Amino acid sequence: MGELKGFREFLTEEDGMGTVEIILIIVVLVGLVIIFKEQITKIVNSIFKKITNQTNKL
Repeated sequence: MGELKGFREFLTEEDGMGTVEIILIIVVLVGLVIIFKEQITKIVNSIFKKITNQTNKL
């Protein structure tokens, strides 16, 4: 019976869950960046072109 109690405690233990959740979030974000890399690059380049054009007008 002692082994079963130890197993239940192991299943209900939540230590380290924060680390796992953070790693999963990072993996998802990296995946999204890889999938939408071309679109993100276009948007960033467009923003920098607008900034450059606006500063040249000043």
